[in-house]
Amino acid sequence: MKGFRSFILRGNVVDLAVGIVIGAAFTAVVNGFVGAFLTPLVGLATGVAGDMSRKAFTVGATQFPYGAFINAAISFLLLATALYFLVVLPINKLHERLAPHQDVQAPKRDCPECLSPVPVDARRCASCTVPLPNVSAQAGAETQRVG
Repeated sequence: MKGFRSFILRGNVVDLAVGIVIGAAFTAVVNGFVGAFLTPLVGLATGVAGDMSRKAFTVGATQFPYGAFINAAISFLLLATALYFLVVLPINKLHERLAPHQDVQAPKRDCPECLSPVPVDARRCASCTVPLPNVSAQAGAETQRVG
């Protein structure tokens, strides 16, 4: 029970539970908005008077409620749009501002044996494991050659 209690009280689980509850409440609000405003507007735009969500067609003895599908599709699109613009986009911008992605490349030099790039401060090549000369010794030798 002690392990279960620590699992339940861990921040991630509590945050997830709160997110699910808020998501369910937000879904109810979106579904209410779609049912009260958008579905009737779709009905007006298509020339169908009344509540579009109750529209259906019948084949044989089977009824196909396409209006409920249209209502669910509008709810999904509205919910996805709202979540993207109200949650995902601001969180991504905040993440970029607080932790900008910076690729800091260490200066590289070529290994004298296998010619693979290795960091300047490396003492051995990661590819062929040959000991590498010191940078200062190598720079001094190049200065002597040039002079």
